[in-house]
Amino acid sequence: MNAGISISDRITFDPEMAPGNVVQLTREEALDVGPDKLASLLESPARMARDVHGLLKVVGAINAIRGLIWLERPLFELILDVIPAERGAIVLTEDTGGSVPPVLTWSKEQASPSLRICQQMTDRVLHEGLALSSNGVVSRNDTAPRSAMAAPLIVFDRTLGFVYLETTKSDIRFDAGHLHMLVIIAAIAATVLENARHLQRLEKENQWLREEVNLQHAMVGESPRMHEVYQFVGKVAPSDSTILLLGESGTGKELVARAIHQSGPRNRQPFVAINCAAITETLLESELFGYEKGAFTGAAQQTRGKLEVAEGGSVFLDEIGELASPLQAKLLRVLQEHEFTRVGGTRSIKLNVRLIAATNRNLEDAVRQGVFRRDLYYRLNVVSKSMPPLRERQQDIPLLANHFIRKHAAKAGRRILGISRQAEAALLNYDWPGNVRELENAIEHAIVLGSTDTVLAEDLPESVLEAMPSAGALPSQFHAAVRETKKQLICAAVAHAQGNYTQAAKYLGLQRSYLHRLIRNLSLYDALKRSI
Repeated sequence: MNAGISISDRITFDPEMAPGNVVQLTREEALDVGPDKLASLLESPARMARDVHGLLKVVGAINAIRGLIWLERPLFELILDVIPAERGAIVLTEDTGGSVPPVLTWSKEQASPSLRICQQMTDRVLHEGLALSSNGVVSRNDTAPRSAMAAPLIVFDRTLGFVYLETTKSDIRFDAGHLHMLVIIAAIAATVLENARHLQRLEKENQWLREEVNLQHAMVGESPRMHEVYQFVGKVAPSDSTILLLGESGTGKELVARAIHQSGPRNRQPFVAINCAAITETLLESELFGYEKGAFTGAAQQTRGKLEVAEGGSVFLDEIGELASPLQAKLLRVLQEHEFTRVGGTRSIKLNVRLIAATNRNLEDAVRQGVFRRDLYYRLNVVSKSMPPLRERQQDIPLLANHFIRKHAAKAGRRILGISRQAEAALLNYDWPGNVRELENAIEHAIVLGSTDTVLAEDLPESVLEAMPSAGALPSQFHAAVRETKKQLICAAVAHAQGNYTQAAKYLGLQRSYLHRLIRNLSLYDALKRSI
């Protein structure tokens, strides 16, 4: 605390106020007092009954209200019932995150001037953790000594602040019993303050999680192709028809599935997403349908599958084209009969779910090749929609980029104002084979590695910068030089391999798919064809 300053219009720390005949008490001494000692401190059974009753009222009032922000008046009225003070203050010196104001004051007088606090006492309270009482606090501005008490607000060995009480009436003196009661009340108030702060933190985290859920469910885009998607969601959401979403990886098929679920009558029921390509065939069956106890080694108890968990809601089967043939037959039965059997079980279980499937494969080709059941394809393809790749909705790239900047800047705790013109040009020039997912990864990469309040071109992944035309105005010549060197190396390797890209990739120590990606990003196909 700085000497002689007012930290609000309600209190002023006075460094010239000096306490005399100070009585001190540790928190441990006050809280560990036995019945006999307490009885001697409170002098009479009547006072003991009054103080215990007042203390119970304080506890009841504090427990009835979530935080001290609403407790200022009732708390001090109850304290002043137990302790004969005229005025009081609770001062917080540790940041409470806005859960309570830093100063709470109360006075028996309706119009009371700013409370002057003895700084010598409160400094000791804060630094030594002691509760202090003095009936001889003097100051140049006072005609007579005043009585004051102060006790620390301590929780988990941290001092949050202090409680300060005073009176200027000469016929009132604070005794050891008053000091004990103040320490007990301060201990209760400190616990409430800490709980209020934790509650606020939990509420903020809950709000953040809700915003995250909403963020994940939100589709971003104003292009004509996206408006077609929005219209599709609006039309199919109210129905129970099976939906098949088509399109390249990373185009947001799960977002659309969630939007359909959230906009439909099943939105209060579960939405369960399963990636058919991420789980092996043997595990996927038990994951989907569940299993009975003893169905296989390690099946120690009956377990519900994802379909059963989603009862009443929606199931999203991503990468449905990767589903193995035996599971295709079982899924067909679910669609036809609306029932299934757990692994190792014999009893049919009725099922009420809406199925939304997605794939990046051409299922018609898979049917012709015999790797996907024709009857299942027709069951799935009741209503279908092809999601547009990002390269076909370029006008949405700036919107998506800023959306992901807000999302990942908040996660990283950084303040990002926007994206530079060169960086936006690089994003617009790239063809995004990984679609929206790749764009999000690129933005996260830039935020993690960037050091300014703007996303710059040099913060973006190298693959995005490589796609920039050589005439592009990048911040330096470094990337242009790297780009030109890569072109020369690739051309030399392809020429040495006589047009065999697999052999050229081996010469360069690259995967064949990565070589083709480099050739595409560097716009080398035409030049290579002419040179072969």
